[in-house]
Amino acid sequence: MKPLLLIDVDGPLNPYAAKPQRRPEGYTTHRMTPRGWTAAGHGKPLRVWLHPGHGAELLALADAYELVWATTWKDEANDWIAPVLGLPRLPFIDWPQMHGRSPRGTFWKTQYVLEYAAGREFAWIDDDITPADREYVDLLHPAHALLLRVDERIGLTRTDFDALAGWAAEGAETQAG
Repeated sequence: MKPLLLIDVDGPLNPYAAKPQRRPEGYTTHRMTPRGWTAAGHGKPLRVWLHPGHGAELLALADAYELVWATTWKDEANDWIAPVLGLPRLPFIDWPQMHGRSPRGTFWKTQYVLEYAAGREFAWIDDDITPADREYVDLLHPAHALLLRVDERIGLTRTDFDALAGWAAEGAETQAG
């Protein structure tokens, strides 16, 4: 069974913390109105920066991983993000609770990521991963896991995609050997 690749949107795919009015190189600007955004009372559309090449990079990783959205966008990533990047509809983690307190000072998503992975190997890309999350996963998750923190000012880079490909290849070699 392939490991999971758990994909956050805001930070890794949408470098939302880049300087305002300074879209990172290679990214295009999109105005989106997902339900969560409008339900929060925002009157104007959300500005989202996406890199059109990231879809092909993620699809290339789909040979080694099962791609899954791990984002507060939940299924709306399939409606708003996937079409722009040329991705098919992907499964998503349906967070039972978003935000709030977490065990041992971890990011609120971490416990749910482990529940979703259910003992499977996984790589997780997110901008909120901390050393506490790595310790928690090492302590409680029986399979190999890669927690890859992505700078929310830059988004995914060539180095990140190479690290994901290399980690999957190492896992495949271990299973074959």
